[in-house]
Parts: sequence; C-alpha cells; structure tokens
Amino acid sequence: MAVKFKSILRGEPGVVGGGIKKYYAIAISSGEHSLIKLSTYISKATTVNKADVLAVLSSLVEFMIIELSDGAIIRLGELGSLRLSIHSEGVENEEDLKASSIKDVSIIFTPGSELKKTLKTLDFEKISEKSE
Repeated sequence: MAVKFKSILRGEPGVVGGGIKKYYAIAISSGEHSLIKLSTYISKATTVNKADVLAVLSSLVEFMIIELSDGAIIRLGELGSLRLSIHSEGVENEEDLKASSIKDVSIIFTPGSELKKTLKTLDFEKISEKSE
C-alpha cells in the first residue's frame, strides 16, 4: 500500500503576489476511521471486548483534557506525546504581555519512535486529478 499524493501549485509564503510559484506534494487521505472502528480492531486483536476498549479510550480523552488544561505534557509511550502550544500577539514591553494577548492554543503531537520509524518507510504514489 502506498500513500497517495497529488501536486498543488503554491506561491512563496510572505511574498506579495505569491512570487515564484512552484509545485508541491500534498497527501491525499484514503478515508477516515472512527473511535468505534478502532475499538473494534483492538478488541479483535486482544482479549478485551469492544465496550471496555471504548470505555478506556473515552476515559483517556477525559483525563487528557484535565492534564492538558493544567499545562502537563502527556506521554503515551510508543504512541508519542501531547503538549499545548500557545500563540500570542507580540508586544513591545514584557509587562504588556497579558493572558489577553493569547489568541490561539493548539495541541502538538510528537510521535513515538515506532511511529517515526514508520514515517521513514512509507511508499508514495502520485495520482492525477482524473483518478480521484
């Protein structure tokens, strides 16, 4: 199986009018899988039933919300880790930086070593616009 990609023409970031446009590869998703579907896979591969898998994963999400809200980094072993990243307006003086300067918060996922290894072994297949 290969990760499918297509080309997209983009201008240079930050250049008025786009500057020199070049083609870049973008990944094409091959579908989505829900928590229920993943729970089914996990239950079939283990001795744990689907309802128990769903209960554990739902609890994991609840506790991740609590821990991230407290500013913690969540380490999930070989899966990877999650941490918050905040984005704020710039201010001239340090004392002018307030909580109200924060404009956005995102969650950064850093994959574990096994997932990183997988990224290095992927195969890619270019698709044309006609084959979508």
